[in-house]
Amino acid sequence: MQQLKLLKLLSAIAVLGIVIGLVSVYVYSARVKVLPPLTVSYNPYANGIYASGIVESNQESGSNLNIYPEVSGKVVKVFVTDGQNIKKNDPILAIDNSVIVATVAKDEAQAKAAQALLEAQKAQPRKENLDVVAAQLSYAEANLRNAQDQLIKIKQSYKLNAQSVSKNVLDNAINAEKIAASNLRVAQAQYALVKAGAWVYDIHNQENQYQAALQAYQADKALLDKYVIKAPVDGIVLSVTAALGGYVSPQGVYDSYTQGMNPVVTLGAAGPYLAVRCYVDEILIPKLSPPTALEAKMFIRGSSNHKEGIPLEFIRMQPYTIPNIQLSNQKAARVDVRVLPVIFKFKKPGDVNLYPGQLVDVFIKGKK
Repeated sequence: MQQLKLLKLLSAIAVLGIVIGLVSVYVYSARVKVLPPLTVSYNPYANGIYASGIVESNQESGSNLNIYPEVSGKVVKVFVTDGQNIKKNDPILAIDNSVIVATVAKDEAQAKAAQALLEAQKAQPRKENLDVVAAQLSYAEANLRNAQDQLIKIKQSYKLNAQSVSKNVLDNAINAEKIAASNLRVAQAQYALVKAGAWVYDIHNQENQYQAALQAYQADKALLDKYVIKAPVDGIVLSVTAALGGYVSPQGVYDSYTQGMNPVVTLGAAGPYLAVRCYVDEILIPKLSPPTALEAKMFIRGSSNHKEGIPLEFIRMQPYTIPNIQLSNQKAARVDVRVLPVIFKFKKPGDVNLYPGQLVDVFIKGKK
């Protein structure tokens, strides 16, 4: 009797477990429902050519504007954020310039010193120097007159009485007169030299030194301006990869995820229009219509809006086939497949999210 009750209990537990399992399967299968991806199911043209495209800002160059610094250093200030509209010459970020500031100050001091010396040479003769050599000239003239007077007196005395003056005194008087005359000639030459001012060759040499110092100052001052990166055009900031305290160089910013170098800032053109750069496979190039007759439509991946496609306006075609590495962001292609870049523009729809860098599908109307 007890065995029969135990058997019924076990059967009930087993049935309950099966029911719970079935309910669980139903509940969890109903909760997780995977939506199928939205894809383009048809080609809008009977003879359409498919091409992968990437959305870009509508720049004159047809692509986003990547900004790299011209100098290296630590970022001390970032003035912009992603999505911000900026004007031409607005500051984007500042790099530590402490070393170049000291260099500019030194160059400025050297240029001013060279200029002051040049002006001093051009201002010669200095009145104070001329007064000194004029006094020396007067002193030399007085010495000569005194020596001449002494010599005349000694000669007259010697002429009256040869015993009144010794031969040694007479010779000393004659030599003193000659020395005084020589001193006068030196004083006259020194006066003429000071009065003439600086030598023209010294002035030319100093002018060259001043110009060299001035150019070094101007070059370093121009380099100092490059430590603040400014917007080259009006636009919108698409991405800022430089961070406060990070290191930047003319190669860009190191990305620890991709282990590559990225631009410090990427700018796009602000406006209602965007551009799309599509890449036509080389085997489909012969089917392209002439540029004046190109017609294309764009389909946004993952969107059910605009099922008929967004009409594109042809801008230009780059007449040069390139390796098909643009969309994969690889440095080299495993298979050398060439593509032809074709650039269109379109007005951004207001009912769908679309940003530069997004991949889209493009169909180009081909030749019949």
